[in-house]
Amino acid sequence: MSPLPHHLLPDTATVLADGSLSVGGVPLLDLASQYGTPLFVYDEQHLRNRCREAVESFGADSVVYATKAFLCKAMARLAHEEGLMLGVATAGELYVALAAGVPAGRCVFHGNNKSADELRYAITAGVHHINVDSFDELDRLEVLRAEGIPVPRVALRITP
Repeated sequence: MSPLPHHLLPDTATVLADGSLSVGGVPLLDLASQYGTPLFVYDEQHLRNRCREAVESFGADSVVYATKAFLCKAMARLAHEEGLMLGVATAGELYVALAAGVPAGRCVFHGNNKSADELRYAITAGVHHINVDSFDELDRLEVLRAEGIPVPRVALRITP
């Protein structure tokens, strides 16, 4: 078996003398012994480096972290600290982002099955914009507007 190419490993990964792997200075065998397997290990420096590269390449208002990939308060905070907006698809994801200290204006609300309650929550929280996926969703937004909820900024996702 050939070794995994180093460029595929996290930025702080090192191969130890015994051939095992360390990430962020922590031997993975030690983590496996302590917590068992399977175990998810994230390299914070690697994540920050990738976020910075994206922002440098495309600009802070053009890069949106897809929270569906992995979301907890620490990850939401990290992405925000590095200049990314957060793409949230549910009220629960928006709640986690807000609880992490991410301003609602740095969140984009998307998803193809948003309820009127979720739309109300997103609008009143002040999300940057809502990606609208259907005419039914436009109708829900119109009902909310008639109730006195402010008109949100929207982006239309169209399937030709």
